[in-house]
Amino acid sequence: MAITFYHYPNCGTCKKAKKWLEQKGIEINDVHIVNSPPSKEELKVMVDTSGLELKKFFNTSGKKYRELNLKEKLPTMTEDEALELLSSDGMLIKRPITIGMIR
Repeated sequence: MAITFYHYPNCGTCKKAKKWLEQKGIEINDVHIVNSPPSKEELKVMVDTSGLELKKFFNTSGKKYRELNLKEKLPTMTEDEALELLSSDGMLIKRPITIGMIR
């Protein structure tokens, strides 16, 4: 079974992760995170499954994060608002993200 691999092709970390997965023989379903960002519902499942705080899913070093002044706005947003925002723009999501199990 393939894992879903959300990535941005120009991201160095994404390239390294993809290479590692391929070297391990792990089948991946390659998804460009900007062209096809995860839905709000998919992000909710990712956050809940990971056990991480929602804010960990934001690309805090990204240009878009700074432009939207999310450092100030994020703490006052509801979970629903934050998930809606994340699902609207793949550049806001910390990447890469994989979904599925590796055996």
